[in-house]
Amino acid sequence: MRKLRVLVLMDKSLVPPDDIDGLTDEELAPFKTEYDVTAALYNLGHEYRKLGVSGDLGVIRQAAEEFKPHIIFNMLEEFDGEAVFDQHVVSYLELRRWPYTGCGPRGLLLSRDKALSKQILSYHRIRVPDFAVFPRGKVIRRPRRLPFPLFVKSMIEDASLGISQASLVHNDEALAERVRFVHDRIGTDAIAEQYIEGREFYVGVIGNRRLETFPIWELLFTKAPEDAPVIATAKVKWDQKYQQRMGVKTQAAVDLPVGMEARIVRLCKRIYRCLGLIGYARLDFRMTPEGKVYVLEANPNPQLAYGEDFAESAHAAGLEYEQLVQRILNLGLRRGRDSRSY
Repeated sequence: MRKLRVLVLMDKSLVPPDDIDGLTDEELAPFKTEYDVTAALYNLGHEYRKLGVSGDLGVIRQAAEEFKPHIIFNMLEEFDGEAVFDQHVVSYLELRRWPYTGCGPRGLLLSRDKALSKQILSYHRIRVPDFAVFPRGKVIRRPRRLPFPLFVKSMIEDASLGISQASLVHNDEALAERVRFVHDRIGTDAIAEQYIEGREFYVGVIGNRRLETFPIWELLFTKAPEDAPVIATAKVKWDQKYQQRMGVKTQAAVDLPVGMEARIVRLCKRIYRCLGLIGYARLDFRMTPEGKVYVLEANPNPQLAYGEDFAESAHAAGLEYEQLVQRILNLGLRRGRDSRSY
């Protein structure tokens, strides 16, 4: 295997220390993904350099010109505090013709905008929840066609930022209150979408042109009351004590209806291509008790930490963690040699 020089872009506040001995899981959690990826690069024998980025593209240019990487491993989820600015960083990498990992600017643009991505998928006759957008500074008025219950979240933020049990609303008063919360606390426009009762699935997809899907993964609450809604809140994703109390876990989905797995796999590949995704992504679904499948979100460059959903589903497909990281590197290098525009 060719040994590479890899420049790893990450948020300046998430640069992990070289030695994590003595750190608790809670202390490690904020930068666990960054540490796991760089540890995998080390184990693979690659030479890497960690680069913390905040609001200056110049540091990327300087590091790239000094280190002369074969590829840039992009782990940025925002730039200068703005979630949607990560697509502009990738555009900069494109303009400089530096090979990089993960999704391109077009896929980031289309999938980051939750309303636009739903409109595109609807055009292609892919089932999505009905929704309405509530821009900041505008009167909050629910369209009559949109019945309760509704799920309210940020138009552009991911990682369940701002999502809690209060995000599920049942009347206009609660809707207005939650929309104002997103406007004021998150600082973005809000989207309210039809709440789909049912099982929640996550599917990892990897590839540029030729796509591979990992086993369907399911979110479960093993200790929650039976009537409790299954919602991937910020606590579900990041609060270990809450996870233990509610019995939160994810695992390969079982007892699917006949033919459902193949149907979801075909659907994943259609969505991936409709939204211009490349590299790797995680697609989120809900399946109703009647077997109707709705697309909730497409997440390019998803959480890559060892033990998280994407890596665990890859492991179930036969890819060890280092192999997964190497596959992502290979896809970035291959795209850099491809004449096709992404």
